[in-house]
Amino acid sequence: MEFQSPNRKAFVLRIAPSGKDIVHLALEENDLIIGWAEAQGLLDENLSREAFRKIIHDQFYSDDKNYRRSGRTTSYLWLFIREMRPGDIVIVPRGSQFYVGVIRGHARYELEKVSSDTAYRRSVDWLNSKKPIKRKLARAALQSRMKYQGTCVGATDLLNEIESALIEKTTFEQDLHESLVERTIREIRTGKMDGASFEQFVASLLEKLGGYDVRVIAHSKDKGADILAHFRVAGMLQLTIAVQAKHYKPKPPVTKEVVEILLQGMEAENADIGMVVTSGTISPEAYNYAQELYEKNGTKIELIDGEQLGALILEYGVSRA
Repeated sequence: MEFQSPNRKAFVLRIAPSGKDIVHLALEENDLIIGWAEAQGLLDENLSREAFRKIIHDQFYSDDKNYRRSGRTTSYLWLFIREMRPGDIVIVPRGSQFYVGVIRGHARYELEKVSSDTAYRRSVDWLNSKKPIKRKLARAALQSRMKYQGTCVGATDLLNEIESALIEKTTFEQDLHESLVERTIREIRTGKMDGASFEQFVASLLEKLGGYDVRVIAHSKDKGADILAHFRVAGMLQLTIAVQAKHYKPKPPVTKEVVEILLQGMEAENADIGMVVTSGTISPEAYNYAQELYEKNGTKIELIDGEQLGALILEYGVSRA
């Protein structure tokens, strides 16, 4: 299969209409599935994006005083119905694994499946014999994109990373990669590092990732963020990122309360994006809360656990100028 075909796009799609994981159904029926089935008529090619959004707003968000939530939902469904094309690649995350497929059909609407919220569909050929791929075997950028808190997002810029994840590796290569990630994070968890040195370590990594004016905030002045960093997008737009750095072992996991503290720090520092970075694990409640914040008001909080941190370190290294 030629991944770098002209005009090929890639997407990450979370298959959980009405909050219910139905990836197993998508695999069985060789379909991509998205929710919001009660919004009928979206397949009409004559609909402008504004008219498309109005159907969604009137059906689901008519009590909202603005179009924030309906606008996000419109983005997901517009990508699924209008932007995806046969031959495009789709990544479907599921827990610690993910599936890869090639779109084979145009969007369709099955009226009899409205009650199960699975009416909007696309045919797909699942690659890798429908077998999942371990998320930790993907490069850090792809791992991050798969944690996107919305339902559907573009990933065309990561086609190389997707192809690399699909290439059948020898057992030696897989074992070596996993071993290096595990050893890296084990050294961070059990080595000569405490909370303060972990914060400095994360600050160094943010600089490697392109951050500037990165500073660790003294605990006496900490308003909910341990680190502040600035990133410049397209050479013009500046984003401020507030970070909570937690030097944890696998247990206990980062909790919802850590995200709540970070949210306070984001507000105090007027940050655009929040980030929790831990050497440990992150609880489902923390993930769900971050998702809730994004769906409710667009607050973007990235959650980076030990496995993703290990992959970032292997790819970028750490050193402070």
